Amino acid sequence: MDLTANKFQTKDIAYIGIFTALMAICSWISLPLPSGIPVTLQTFGVFLAVGILGGRRGTLAVAAYLLLGLVGAPVLAGFSGGVGSYLTPSGGYLVGFLFTALLMWGMERLLGQKKWVLLLSMILGLAVCYAFGTAWFMVAYAKSEGAVGLLAVLGWCVFPYLLPDAVKLALAWLLSGELRRHVR
Repeated sequence: MDLTANKFQTKDIAYIGIFTALMAICSWISLPLPSGIPVTLQTFGVFLAVGILGGRRGTLAVAAYLLLGLVGAPVLAGFSGGVGSYLTPSGGYLVGFLFTALLMWGMERLLGQKKWVLLLSMILGLAVCYAFGTAWFMVAYAKSEGAVGLLAVLGWCVFPYLLPDAVKLALAWLLSGELRRHVR
């Protein structure tokens, strides 16, 4: 048994740092929508991190990004950060990024690093992020504004983002396929 197989090398830490920074930059590129939840490139950054770095390093990059946001670094959309960003109705989508990365990692471990596995894991990961974020939104919104129906929340938080997220997913999948072999 190779005991060094689970240890990180300096290049692994560097890649994690680079992709953590890339996710921050992606979050700053945003287009506000009437719902108050901007279209950002955050999901693109998450897909790219796991797609290029692989499940383990990619998930650690996502976790590092989320932790930076949690402690107040202005890495989230709108140059925001802090615990308050996670407690808003849209904060569940941020937490959903971690579940997306974990699902992608799990699928990679179970099914290997094939292109179709990556695409399927991105699609399912996005669905998990939507599900977690939507549930969180409904609870947080109900506490501050009153109860709201699922279709209304989907209309505010999911349906307007399906096309932009599909484009981001497709671009991340294409780029991951091309760049992954260079980041071993």
